Amino acid sequence: MKNFFRKVGFGIGPNEEVPSDPLNWALNQLNEIPKLSWTGQIYSEKELRKHYGKWVYGDRKKLRKKYKDNKTLYKVEKDKLRHQTGQKFWESLEISIRHNEAINSSAPVLAKLWMFWGNFFAISEKDFLANYSTGAYHREIIRPNLNQTFEKLVYDATTSWAMIHHLDNSESAGPKSVTARDDWRKRKNQPATINENHARELLELHTVSPKAGYTQEDIIQLAYLMTGWQQKWNKSQLETGNVWFNPEYHQPGKKKVLGKEYKSGKKSLANVIKDLVNHPNCRNFVAERLCRYLITDEPTKEMKQPIIDAFKRSDGNLTEIHKAAIKVAFDYNDKFKKFQTPENWFIQVAKIGNLQWPPSPDVMGAYELGFKPTRKQRSPERLLRNMGHHPYRAKQPNGWSDHSDDWISPELLIRRLVYAKLSASFSQMENNQNGYFENIVEKNFDNPSKIMKYLNQKNRFVEKQTLLYNHPEFLRS
Repeated sequence: MKNFFRKVGFGIGPNEEVPSDPLNWALNQLNEIPKLSWTGQIYSEKELRKHYGKWVYGDRKKLRKKYKDNKTLYKVEKDKLRHQTGQKFWESLEISIRHNEAINSSAPVLAKLWMFWGNFFAISEKDFLANYSTGAYHREIIRPNLNQTFEKLVYDATTSWAMIHHLDNSESAGPKSVTARDDWRKRKNQPATINENHARELLELHTVSPKAGYTQEDIIQLAYLMTGWQQKWNKSQLETGNVWFNPEYHQPGKKKVLGKEYKSGKKSLANVIKDLVNHPNCRNFVAERLCRYLITDEPTKEMKQPIIDAFKRSDGNLTEIHKAAIKVAFDYNDKFKKFQTPENWFIQVAKIGNLQWPPSPDVMGAYELGFKPTRKQRSPERLLRNMGHHPYRAKQPNGWSDHSDDWISPELLIRRLVYAKLSASFSQMENNQNGYFENIVEKNFDNPSKIMKYLNQKNRFVEKQTLLYNHPEFLRS
C-alpha cells in the first residue's frame, strides 16, 4: 500500500514516519481547511489585481501612445513597468506557496485535491492572468471551498473576477437590455450582443458536461441569463474593478435552460447553478474526473458510483465527495497505477528527496517591487514552464489533461530526466549520508529490494537519483 501515499499525496519524506493506517491518514486531512503553512507574506487577490490594473493602464493608455513611433524606447519603458508591477514575480511566489503546502503542510492530500479543482476550474494562459491573478484565484476561491458544497464552489468560481475576465462575460450584453439602446453603441457601431464563452464552459467543463445533451439554444439562453455579470470599469483601472451585477446589461424576460424556466434578474444565476450541479450528469462528470485524476485514465461505473452516491447523499458536500474518492482510490490501489503529471511528479521528487524546494519565505520575501526578481526568485515558474506543465498556464479552458498519453511523449520524458539530474543541486547535505536511498525507498515502495538492486547499478549520488526518479514505479502511483 505504500504507493497509496503517492497516489493521493506526494509520498513520505525521509524524516517522516510511515502512517500505520494509510486510509485514515488520508481521510483525516479532509475535514477542515487549515491555514496555509507558508510563513512568508501572502498578498490578497485584490492587492495583486491592483498591480495588474496599473500594468494594463500603464501599457495601454500611456506607453503605447507615448512611444508609438519609437519601439526601442517602448520596450525599455515597458520592462520598467513590468518590474514596477511585479509581473515577473507573483506567479513564482504563488507556486512557492502551493508547493510548500504539498511538501511541508500536514495536509498533502488536501493540497493534491486543491490542485485538482484549480485545474477543473482552469484559467488558461491569457491576458497576463497567470502573472498576477491565477494563483490568488486558486488560493482565495478554490481552496477555501474545499469543505463547502460543490454548488458554492461553482458559484464562487463562476462569479470570480478571474473567471469573468478569462471568459469575457463583461462583454456580454442582452440585445433587449437597457444598454442596447445607448446612443454610444450606435455612434461606435457596437450593438449589444451576447458572448457565449462563459455559458458554454459552465455547461461543458464545470457542471453537466456534453453528455447532458444540451443544445446550442441552451447555451444561448444561459448566456442571456448570465448577462450583467461583469467587472466594474473605471478610467484608471480599466477592466480590473470588482465583479458586480449590472442590471442595465441583463437580458430581460424568462430564459429556458435544459427544459427549465428561470426568471430575469441577479438571482437567476444562483438558481440555474443549483439545478446544474444537481443534474445526474454533473455528479457523474465530477466522479469521472476525480477517478481519472487519482486512479486511471478509464474510470469504470463501479469506481464512480460511490462518489456519485456520496455527492447525492450529502447534497454535494465536497468533504464527503473527497472522502468517497479517496476510499475508491484505496480500494483500487493494487489494481491501477496512475502516470503522474509533471508537476505532481516533481513535487514527489522534492518531498521524497528532501530537496531545498520551494524557495524559502526568506528568499521570496527579499524581493523588492520595482526591481527584477533574482534567478532563484523566478525559479518556480521557469522550472514548471520548462517541464511543460505550468499550473497557471493551461493552453485551453479545459485545463491540463489527466490522460497519461498526453504526458508520455519522448520530449516530456527527457525533461524529467534532465530535472531528475538537476535535482541533486537542490539536495540537502544530509541526503548524501549512507542509507539515504534505502530509507526513502523503504518508505515509499512495496518492493524496495528490487528498486535498490536497480539503483545500485550506479555509485554516484546524482546517477542514483536520476534512476530512482525515472523508475517506472516512481513515474506511476
